[in-house]
Amino acid sequence: MGHGGGPRRAQAYDGELGAAVGRAQTGDEAAFAVAYRLLQPALLAYVRGLVGDDAEDVMSDAWLEIARDLGRFRGDGAGFRGWTATIARHRALDHLRRQRVRPRPSTLEQDVLDLPGVQSTYDQAMEAMSTEHALGLVGGLPRDQAEAVLLRVVVGLDGPAAARVLGKRPGAVRTAAHRGLKRLARQLGADSVTDEAPRTLGEST
Repeated sequence: MGHGGGPRRAQAYDGELGAAVGRAQTGDEAAFAVAYRLLQPALLAYVRGLVGDDAEDVMSDAWLEIARDLGRFRGDGAGFRGWTATIARHRALDHLRRQRVRPRPSTLEQDVLDLPGVQSTYDQAMEAMSTEHALGLVGGLPRDQAEAVLLRVVVGLDGPAAARVLGKRPGAVRTAAHRGLKRLARQLGADSVTDEAPRTLGEST
């Protein structure tokens, strides 16, 4: 889809990414370019969901920081995806603060939710996220849901890694992702999500 490819595809790249990062840490500029190529589309889509049209400028700043601090990183390819996503998020939030834009308040409710099954919901959403239209719809989700969906489906992080990026409990991120995926699936006309009438994306439930 041009913006990552979900957890399974991202995980398939982890070996190549980890090897590239290791070489880049020894000064191999071509290897750093490989890591950039593997990560930039998904990170850019994630940051675009946070700051809109300023995403490329924000990611330029993020990659400067990534390059500067590369020698401090310790971990594998999956860990590098999480590390770079954290840096990208911090730069995006810094940008929002500079622009005096306040993030939308979270609508995540700590209650027992009636949610569809894990696999069916993710399969529906990941299939739908192959279109630019679906990525645009993510912007209409409550902020906590949008970030959770982007990190899980677009950047390809697993639940614990996404929780570390967001500074939240894995259960809260998992719930936010499910709620966001449920809304997207319903908005995109998924046949199996029929438990309630459609709502405008961004409404609280």
